[in-house]
Amino acid sequence: MIAETLGVFAGGYALMLGGLAIFQRDMIYHPGATLPEPGAVGVPEMVPVSVRTTDNLLLTGWYAPPADAGAITVLYCHGNARTLAERAHKARRLMDAGLGIMLVGYRGYGGNPGHPTEQGLYADARAALGWLRSREVPAERIVVYGESLGTGIATQMAAENPDLAALVLEAPFTRLADLAPPYLLPGLAPLLLLDQYDTASKISDLGLPMLVVHGDHDGVVPVAMGRTLVKAANGRAEGVFLAPAGHNDLWEHGAAEAVLAFLGRIGGAHQ
Repeated sequence: MIAETLGVFAGGYALMLGGLAIFQRDMIYHPGATLPEPGAVGVPEMVPVSVRTTDNLLLTGWYAPPADAGAITVLYCHGNARTLAERAHKARRLMDAGLGIMLVGYRGYGGNPGHPTEQGLYADARAALGWLRSREVPAERIVVYGESLGTGIATQMAAENPDLAALVLEAPFTRLADLAPPYLLPGLAPLLLLDQYDTASKISDLGLPMLVVHGDHDGVVPVAMGRTLVKAANGRAEGVFLAPAGHNDLWEHGAAEAVLAFLGRIGGAHQ
């Protein structure tokens, strides 16, 4: 009887793991299907721009140049859900501070072709960065900014481009496997996941200035992960931990001011 029960349990668990393995990307990525015009969401200065990836996808992002030619441009890598439009309020604050902004358009999001994967989103950010460089925006005036899932993408860009001005991580995780549900046996998540986004293994090698902003009440990505990354950066990362904030409301609880102050210290923004 015990053996039969264990067999049923093991079979059910294996079936669940199989489902997770097959549908994992549907659980990770939640793209919005349509993208409005920038003016409809309060950023009429931004223009849709097309960039081509190395795997020949033509993707639409949004761009606005800095107020002054020598000011910083922020390459913004958003999180796993919805579209660029939901980040318009952040772009508005950055533009009002005189910064340029490039909202990276991801494959499969906002009407863009393709399907999101870790390597695919890296390619999308590379294409956006390449577009900026082709417009003679120097690397030392580009700050790469990651939000939630985008922190893994932003960290990869910083690892590949050590001459960038700085890295900002909003609500970052150590690696995607560390967010796996507790019913997965220890060690299974890294084996099952096709997409890893392993920021923790990269951040200690980065030499550029870094800022980590995290909410103490984040119910999606534990704030302990942000603190871990600050420690792993070996003194090169500032940490701002906001007591009232959760995962999606950081900019309503002081993150904007912290980000602009940090960018001001590296010579790029006025508040």
